[in-house]
Amino acid sequence: MKQILLVEDHSVVRLATRFLINDLIGSANVLEASNFEEALTQVASTHIDLIILDIDIPGGEGFNMIPRIRKLQPKVCILVFSGMDEALYAMHYLKAGANGFLAKNSPQQTIKTAILSVLEKGRYVSDVVQQQLMRHTFEANTNSEHPLENLSQRELEVMDLLLDGKWTKEIATQLNITGSSVSTYKSRIFEKLEVSTIIEMFVKVEHYKNGSPGK
Repeated sequence: MKQILLVEDHSVVRLATRFLINDLIGSANVLEASNFEEALTQVASTHIDLIILDIDIPGGEGFNMIPRIRKLQPKVCILVFSGMDEALYAMHYLKAGANGFLAKNSPQQTIKTAILSVLEKGRYVSDVVQQQLMRHTFEANTNSEHPLENLSQRELEVMDLLLDGKWTKEIATQLNITGSSVSTYKSRIFEKLEVSTIIEMFVKVEHYKNGSPGK
């Protein structure tokens, strides 16, 4: 019997996903966690075959969530199931060690395909990620036309917190880095995005998500 851990803080989403899993794999045992600490407790005490992981949950630690889980169960399959921008975040979470990244607005059949693919093959690569991989392969020595795709994992984390209105000290505490490091990352973000204020950065990000380079 497959052991599947569903990590999601919204009960309605958990219920819908559980029904989908039971329909797809009738014999699966679906465990649930509504925050990251609950998830770690489950992983520490029970063998898990697949974790369906929402990143934006209470206690979440962004990209660091994947290695923390793998310290407890190195071989567990992890499918990130997130409402975050797939084109911007998927590659980074795959590099962090996830077996796949699935957008929450995906059609039901795509969700089923992703779950089965990770369980049977150990990986799931969406069309969006495939296109990015091909582009990076053929343009290995050039930057993406979308500057947001050129940000590092840490730069993305700092950018998100800046957009949430966090101050330097708050960001430093949350990411466990120094204030000067936050300032350095902020400067790099501004340089890569060719902006000089938080407002300009917000506009650039919104343009990117709407399919425009935002220049």
